[in-house]
Amino acid sequence: MCGRFTLIAELEDLKKEYGIDQVRIDQWQNNYNVAPTQNIPAVITGVGKDRRLGYLRWGLIPPWAEDEKVGFKMINARSETVEEKKSFRKPFKQQRCIVPADSFYEWKKDELGEKQPYRIQVRGKELFGFAGLWEKWENEKGEPVFTCTILTTEANREMSGIHHRMPVILRQEEYGAWLDSEEKARNLCRPLPDGTLAMYPVSKRVNTPGNNDAALLEEA
Repeated sequence: MCGRFTLIAELEDLKKEYGIDQVRIDQWQNNYNVAPTQNIPAVITGVGKDRRLGYLRWGLIPPWAEDEKVGFKMINARSETVEEKKSFRKPFKQQRCIVPADSFYEWKKDELGEKQPYRIQVRGKELFGFAGLWEKWENEKGEPVFTCTILTTEANREMSGIHHRMPVILRQEEYGAWLDSEEKARNLCRPLPDGTLAMYPVSKRVNTPGNNDAALLEEA
């Protein structure tokens, strides 16, 4: 699964990495502990296939939902069944997005049942993209709320030592296929090859979303 991640980069580096044409973010800052329900940077394509970077709330809310709280349960979507689920079928077909990141956190249970957080990165790559879906919902005032979810898949060899699931991770050469082609996007819903991840334990301070500083990246 994917419940927390980091995005530490300069805005100009993001624009270059993801081929962004328009930026709709007023004030850019690094985030060492991105958590569900936050507004997170995401890349979508416009009508003319231009790539736009803006904020989406993490936790997808389907258009037919009566309460926004449903988004708490939809921070992730299983890629194996995404085309079967009512909530994700249309977004997968028409509204795919990329969620920029440079690492993510996952928790491993020790012998005593306690959870130890790990920071996980793609070897030799400062930035990558989570495969995501976005949706538009209207609140009771008729105001639009744009939300998203991150796709998951089965874990590769390194990841299986921590968790049986992992996010669907895209590399730079795959961004265009994910955004522009439903057929090609379907083929990208798979784990990264074995040997491509690096990980190390970090402080349990990451368990609290309010903790958001560079010290979270230090090895425990």
